[in-house]
Amino acid sequence: MWPLSQKPGWAAATAIWSTRMSLARLDNKWTAMVVIALGRGDGLRFGDLRAVVQGISAKVLTETLRDLERDGIVARHEYAEMPPRVEYELTALGRTLHVPLQALGRWAEKHTAEVLEAREAYDAGRR
Repeated sequence: MWPLSQKPGWAAATAIWSTRMSLARLDNKWTAMVVIALGRGDGLRFGDLRAVVQGISAKVLTETLRDLERDGIVARHEYAEMPPRVEYELTALGRTLHVPLQALGRWAEKHTAEVLEAREAYDAGRR
């Protein structure tokens, strides 16, 4: 990966580089689920976020949040309280990503039965 100051100068490589960088983060199935969960309202604590994104391990959630924070999509807020409290929320950039991911989530919910039927038909034809 190149530092921003050393990105390739020609248009084709830059376009490929930026697209790969953007889409690489979405390659992780948990990324979309975390962004959708955080887009539903105010900040969430780690445990609350893990409860919403069912099936994600603490380790994978931690890695996903760090990656999203590094990319400027998620903000981490620490509060000096007893006990200490940390909340995560989408940044302005993250909210722009939430819009298409939420649409994708709605599509998946609407077409779940059709996808399952197609899988069943495909699998039956492969036997």
